[in-house]
Amino acid sequence: MIRSVAVFCGSRAGNNPAYAEAATRLGHGLAKAGMTLVYGGGKAGMMGLVADAALAAQGTVEGIIPEFLMQWEVAHPGVVDMRVTDSMHSRKRQMFDRADAFVTLPGGLGTLDETIEILTWRQLRQHEKPILICDIAGWARHFVGAIAATVEQGFADAAVLEFIEVLDGPEAVMERLRA
Repeated sequence: MIRSVAVFCGSRAGNNPAYAEAATRLGHGLAKAGMTLVYGGGKAGMMGLVADAALAAQGTVEGIIPEFLMQWEVAHPGVVDMRVTDSMHSRKRQMFDRADAFVTLPGGLGTLDETIEILTWRQLRQHEKPILICDIAGWARHFVGAIAATVEQGFADAAVLEFIEVLDGPEAVMERLRA
């Protein structure tokens, strides 16, 4: 049973309004399903939107943020359960430990890094937690294409593609999380 979900997403909202709408719908959906949102602790972009929506729907939100980002004052002021780590590495480890599943929304390099690390840990048999890619406006095509290219070029086993599930929108993600 999935009780907590780590959401990887951008500290920017991107160019397409559909991205922001998806973050809001996912945060709301997690709260209404009684699932804890575990996320990077930021107040800006997709991160802020998913947290705002979960909080507005009376959901439980856990932020995990490294100390240097706290000093930059990017932490979400409305998140009561804010865990401060000493590094980005320990942030990812705590997000992993606290989550029963992972969802990736559109985002930048940090989002890609977090998702790839979780995927790598799955490949190395360190977990069997679901890794869900929420496709918004075709965003996932490029990301999954990069992973598929590593398989096609002989740098990864084809099984890595089975470790991720690409779902069309937050409603499909929520349906999968509840299943």
